[in-house]
Amino acid sequence: MSRSNGSQGKTRRAVALQYGGAEGAPVVVASGMGYLAEKIIEVAADNGVPVYEDNSLATMLSQLQLGQEIPEALYQAVVDIYIYFLEFDPNDPDTLKKRPAEQPEAQEDNKEGV
Repeated sequence: MSRSNGSQGKTRRAVALQYGGAEGAPVVVASGMGYLAEKIIEVAADNGVPVYEDNSLATMLSQLQLGQEIPEALYQAVVDIYIYFLEFDPNDPDTLKKRPAEQPEAQEDNKEGV
C-alpha cells in the first residue's frame, strides 16, 4: 500500500495483496485511489495489517484487476515487502523498522540521484 504527499499533487493510492501459499503468487484483493485508498489503509490499520508505503509500486499494482496474480516482474518487490514485515508483531506495531529509503541519511543520499 502506498501513501503519497498531497503537497506534491499526487493522488494517494492503496493496493492490498493476499497470499495463501497455494496460489502461484500474491493476488490483488483491494485497490483504490483517493478516498477509497484512505479506507483501504484505515481497514488495514483497524485489523492490525501493516502498511508498506511505496507510491511507484502501488501505481503499478493498481493497474491489475481484483483477483489477478501479481506479474513475475514484480515478484522481487513483493518479496521485499514480505521480508520487511517478518518482524511485525500485530500486538506491537512499533516493532516495525523504517525502510532504508525512509531514514533521513538515506534520503540525503537519494537527493543527488533524483
